[in-house]
Amino acid sequence: MKRERTVFFTILIGLVSVAIVAAVVPEVADTTQYSAQESAQAKYVTGKITAVEKNSFTISVGAALSIEPVSQRSKEKAMTFGIDKNTTIEGKLQVGSTADVTYRETNGKLLAISVRVTQ
Repeated sequence: MKRERTVFFTILIGLVSVAIVAAVVPEVADTTQYSAQESAQAKYVTGKITAVEKNSFTISVGAALSIEPVSQRSKEKAMTFGIDKNTTIEGKLQVGSTADVTYRETNGKLLAISVRVTQ
């Protein structure tokens, strides 16, 4: 009888352990996957500032300033970025300055995550 109880509790503890591990492992895996997706969404570009508004700014990206592969570069394109309370800006946004922009695209709109302005 004592041996049966020991076997029963051993099996019960094993099942509880498996249930705990099964509940914890997917949460850890999902967090890692989300972080990888979030990181993959951040992009980087450098260009000359052509316009500055209250909640946005526009840069002109030319072939010489783009970090895109040569095969994907166009002669020049304008990119407008939204600015929100979470955007960090180093320097002053002014027309003619060069801006290094880290951004993400959400619903077809570009949102600046951080901007470093140089003269």
